[in-house]
Amino acid sequence: QLQASGGGLVQSGGSLRLSCAASGFRVDTYAIGWFRQAPGLVRERVGCISANEDTTYYGVSAKGRFTISSDNAKKTVYLQMNNLRPEDTAVYYCAAVGGSTRYTQAAFDDGIMDYWGKGTQVTVSS
Repeated sequence: QLQASGGGLVQSGGSLRLSCAASGFRVDTYAIGWFRQAPGLVRERVGCISANEDTTYYGVSAKGRFTISSDNAKKTVYLQMNNLRPEDTAVYYCAAVGGSTRYTQAAFDDGIMDYWGKGTQVTVSS
């Protein structure tokens, strides 16, 4: 089970940190990805961290502004979002997929994940 939290309303240029808490499975054997979906738009990849925490990769819109980190002891993955823009407004979801780093990166790219959590709303005002 995954639960995303930390969303809210922030002004343009501000920051938020989202958390994804995992339970019921070993986080250290799963890659955790973040996705987002704005009304009327397709789901977008934000970024992903590998199971062994040594690899992170980001979608185009997130590069340079967002950072994913993991605390496996706490079974929590974080998405630090800086310099937020109104176009970042969306529901943000975390999801998990098991397997090798190469496999999980491909799965993340295709949005084929094993577990999905409920989203958290992020609204960025201009």
